Formats: sequence, structure tokens, C-alpha cells
Amino acid sequence: MKLAYINPNATAHMTDGIVASACDALPEIEIFGLTNTDGPAAIQGKADGDAAVPGLLRLLPEAQRRGADAIVIACFDDTGLDEARAKAGCPVLGIGQSSYVMAQLLGLKFSVITSLAVSIPVIEENVQRHGFAPFCTSIRACGLPVLTIDEAAPDTIERIAADIETVRLEEDAGCAILGCAGMAPMKPELSARTRLHLIDGVAASGHLAKAVVSGLGAAR
Repeated sequence: MKLAYINPNATAHMTDGIVASACDALPEIEIFGLTNTDGPAAIQGKADGDAAVPGLLRLLPEAQRRGADAIVIACFDDTGLDEARAKAGCPVLGIGQSSYVMAQLLGLKFSVITSLAVSIPVIEENVQRHGFAPFCTSIRACGLPVLTIDEAAPDTIERIAADIETVRLEEDAGCAILGCAGMAPMKPELSARTRLHLIDGVAASGHLAKAVVSGLGAAR
């Protein structure tokens, strides 16, 4: 099985971290990444997401050419997910929706920890639209820009860990969802700092993509 992660933003370093996290979670799968060099450097809010969609869609033929059995949109806003599904010719998953599905499969209410407050309305809309609102206890912004998160400095990890601990102490949530693709490489360190279950959308989407592709094969 081949799995493509398309990063809708133009930051190749972030793509590298996403692919590395996916490979750690699914070492048995061939995984490659594609970066939308025509997109904004980071996706923070609806305007950035809208600007990223045309370039993201132009990467679909490259993913197909390289033999992708499934594609993951590696932005927690699920940027261009519906449009990509309509054009791709193979299963397309988003890391946001995959995170919510994984929490529901585990029977856990969830809180989302994202980057900036400008990202909250997009996530709220996605949660509502896909029917996950009854399971969502909160959507919290850690107040750090996406590219700052991607640097994974010690103080960044401390700040996100503090938000996770607040969720554990103050909310009826069984897990916290890491609501930015740049948080995926931090999951081991963050998990070591909390007793709350953490869901990383990069890994969740990979596991679900594997299940979907396997299911399609069995159906044939």
C-alpha cells in the first residue's frame, strides 16, 4: 500500500515532519509527502485555507502518478477535502475528520487543542458539519502560530502540555486531539506529560486509510 500525505501549505519542513510521524506510526506502509508550494506558508483561518485549495488540487495527479492508494490532506482544517475527494479517484481522508472518527470509535469525548483563535471557526464548522458536536467538549487555541509550533521548541511543548492538562482537570473529555499537523512530531513528549489520552490526526488518518484501502480490496 502507498499513502500520500499532501501538505496544503508551502512549508516543506512541515511536510517532512508529517511524513516522519506517519512512518513511525505505520512502518509497514510506503508513505510519501507532497508540498503545495503554491499555498501560503501556513494555514491559519479560512482565508489561508481557501488560498491553498487550487494548488492542493494540482498535486492530485502527482499523487496518482506515484501510485497512491489513498491520500491524506495533512492540515487539521481538512482544507479542500471535499474538492479533493471529488477529483482524486481514490480514498481521501483529512487529519481533522480522522481524529474525530478515531475519538468516536474509542468512545471518547474530545477537546481540540489548535494553534491560533482564527482557526477555531473553521474547526467548529467541521465538527458541526460532520456530526461530532455532541462529542466535543471544547476547541482551544494555544495562541501559537503554526510555524512556531512546527519548530517544536521546549517552551512550545510546555505551553501545549499546559493546555492539555487544563482539559484533563477541567473538562469531561476522555482525550485531547492535537489540532495542528505540526503537533504530530511532539506527541511522544506530550504523552509523557499527561495521563490524558492524545489523538494525533496524522497517525489516525494513516490507520484509517489502511483500513479503508483494505476494506475496498476485500469488497472487490
